[in-house]
Amino acid sequence: MRHLLLLALLAGAAAAPAPAETVVVTADRMIDVLAGRVVEEPVVVITDGRISTVVSRNGGRPNIPDGARRIDLPGKTILPGLIDMHVHLDANPRYGGYSGLQFTDMFWVAQGVQNARDMLRAGFTTVRNVGSENYSDVGYKQAIEEGLIEGPRIVPAAHALGATGGHCDQTYLPPSLAARGKAVGDGPQELRARVREQRKYGAEVIKVCATGGVFSRNTEPGQQQLSEEELRAIAEEAHQWGLKVAAHAHGAAGIKAAIRAGIDTIEHASLIDAEGIRLAKERGAYLSMDIFNTEYTQAEGAANGVLEDNLRKDREVAQIQRDNFRAAHRAGVKMVFGTDAGVMPHGTAAGQFRYMVEYGMTPMEAIQAATRTAAEALGREKDVGAIAIGRWGDIVAVDGDPIRDVRALEDVDVVIKGGEIVKNEG
Repeated sequence: MRHLLLLALLAGAAAAPAPAETVVVTADRMIDVLAGRVVEEPVVVITDGRISTVVSRNGGRPNIPDGARRIDLPGKTILPGLIDMHVHLDANPRYGGYSGLQFTDMFWVAQGVQNARDMLRAGFTTVRNVGSENYSDVGYKQAIEEGLIEGPRIVPAAHALGATGGHCDQTYLPPSLAARGKAVGDGPQELRARVREQRKYGAEVIKVCATGGVFSRNTEPGQQQLSEEELRAIAEEAHQWGLKVAAHAHGAAGIKAAIRAGIDTIEHASLIDAEGIRLAKERGAYLSMDIFNTEYTQAEGAANGVLEDNLRKDREVAQIQRDNFRAAHRAGVKMVFGTDAGVMPHGTAAGQFRYMVEYGMTPMEAIQAATRTAAEALGREKDVGAIAIGRWGDIVAVDGDPIRDVRALEDVDVVIKGGEIVKNEG
């Protein structure tokens, strides 16, 4: 009988929940991206990785349990962990053109581990990886969640869908090698199958190439490569499975076809015209325009092996894209922060903020594009994108005030992910 009582007591002890871990973060200022304002002397309480309280010292006294761990950041401004909506973690700008053929296939997966770490330490606690080889982005996500490597929260797309011979196909190699993109399809039914296949192996967003591109061979950025019927089939299939769709689309015709087809975000949108801007605003499509990376490409691309034809295309679209960014923002189109990191070094992604401000956004709007608006576009407003109750305790801290000088975000001092410090150089 005494043995039974002891076993019952042990079972009860085992079933008792572990005490909640509480972390308290304080700073001089906080950027409230939901309200679009700066809060003085914030106190943020994080319980088991998620934010449970947000107040200012002047506005209330939070209930902080004994033994809570403190992260005090005097002189700092805190803001939500940043979100980059367009990255390629398994890409490396040091190897352009044909220079990447010197490595084995798994080199690209391995080197991406450092890229994931660089993104996180640059302040990007969430990234959307829009296209990878060998399901590497799914693998990074799994390894990060298992605590095996360091990196941001990843929304993976796995292989990007495209047309035979299009931007998302293998276009650099001769026919004797029979190289083909893993998610290439022709016709609505084949492309629906590619959507199902990517979701089956871990994709949480579908990436499709609607037009030609800058860094593929034998394609031009303005050239539409999938019909509106094919794009609609992809969008319908993805939405049926609860997934959003991102369309690589530089050209005006392909952009409009993608928007009419119901695709959620338009990537690059370099050559968007007035009708495309109107459609994006009417249909609620988000634009993700990478208006920073050309600085790196034009400065370092040739030395990295990028072909002159690719550099030529980059030069031709760069200023047009920036001018169209200004026009789309002025028209009130929803804009998210996306850099195409992998075209330039991942750790430099925050350099895009100053270009977004130069081409029309206020610093607050640029920050919101990388937080609140990006979370909306992901459909993850309950998890990321704001320092708000219920969301993950993902916080970055910088010296100074990025509302006065957005370039402060180029040198993040502290990164907190889920209440845990992953970088502290303050």
